[in-house]
Amino acid sequence: MPELPEVETIRRGVATMVLDHTIVAVTVREPRLRWPIPPDFASYARGKRIQAVARRGKYLIFDLGGDRLIIHLGMSGRLFVVSDAAAPRKHDHVDFELADDRGDMLRLRFHDPRRFGAVLPWPQAQAEHPLIQGMGPEPFGEEFSGEYLFLMSRGRSAPVKNFVMDGRVVVGVGNIYASEALFRAGIRPGTAAGRVTRARYLKLAEAILEVLSIAIEAGGTTLRDFANAKGEAGYFQQDLMVYGREGADCRVCGATIRRLVIGQRSSFFCPECQR
Repeated sequence: MPELPEVETIRRGVATMVLDHTIVAVTVREPRLRWPIPPDFASYARGKRIQAVARRGKYLIFDLGGDRLIIHLGMSGRLFVVSDAAAPRKHDHVDFELADDRGDMLRLRFHDPRRFGAVLPWPQAQAEHPLIQGMGPEPFGEEFSGEYLFLMSRGRSAPVKNFVMDGRVVVGVGNIYASEALFRAGIRPGTAAGRVTRARYLKLAEAILEVLSIAIEAGGTTLRDFANAKGEAGYFQQDLMVYGREGADCRVCGATIRRLVIGQRSSFFCPECQR
């Protein structure tokens, strides 16, 4: 599933190509996504100008001058720009035909083999969208800090890895990036969140920001089929310290990387570097 760095990579790439373009037409080939596309979606979007492309957690939000579009990539979705003449392929479910002020055309295309994603209207009259209500702070926002994590964790017995992956605590720290941040902070993933000290949460918050920043600059992590707005793969996987490296030597101390299952997800750690 594309996580925050992958979605942010797509946001940045798409924004550079579609800002100040007008939606001339919308083609919906398959409305049956995780949340069905409304029958009037094409008429809702048509004629509106893309003024900004934002991100909230793993959702992309297109500002159409009051009204908005909200897009989620689900498990295997992609959003990318193609030439106006590019023929659709299997699983290319939605096309936005765009034109700039000179009349030059391009297409913003939503591709989703598993159909777990979403392409939905967000009318101006709807103050909040139910898909993003109740989300925790953005990791790069002012609300997020080690002190915030420490206070939120008090009394919690859930593993610290599950705690930082909880979108109600902080958004966008997926499985890969939680494993990597905990390694950098020297914290074992199975430790109860309420037992982690303030000092260690200060380190963990810094590690989360560091891991996410590096991943964004690397264009995300390609473990299956992620690609950016131009169809290019990310390469943060080359910098992974523990994730997916069970049985390999730790790049820091040489100990053997171990794997355990926490909350039905594989978690990787170094028994020497993480205590």
